[in-house]
Amino acid sequence: MPLIKVQSSVAAPDAGVVEELLKSLSQKLAKHLGKSESYVMTSFEPDLKMSFAGTFDPVCYIEIKSVGKMSSAQTKTMSQDFCQQIQDTLGVPKNRVYIEFNNSEGMMWGWNSSTFG
Repeated sequence: MPLIKVQSSVAAPDAGVVEELLKSLSQKLAKHLGKSESYVMTSFEPDLKMSFAGTFDPVCYIEIKSVGKMSSAQTKTMSQDFCQQIQDTLGVPKNRVYIEFNNSEGMMWGWNSSTFG
């Protein structure tokens, strides 16, 4: 049940750009974690009031959650990949992107009237 949630201060791009971003993030997250994309959820929240380093320049916060353990090698590779994609797609510089990685226990995630653990 991987989840990637993107929150940003940038204005919402065209709907097609957002859809392509979410599709790409979904595919990449499944590949990085070695999980089926059929369980991946993505979300994008633009136009948020956010500051970073005392300024209101474009900024982005990404939250990645997955049942199981992500290794340090995986999180480093994902950080490089997703920061680059956000810079390329939304114009947010890599040094203004924070990513929070969360390992979750299966019993703490519900789906289809049950849990993953």
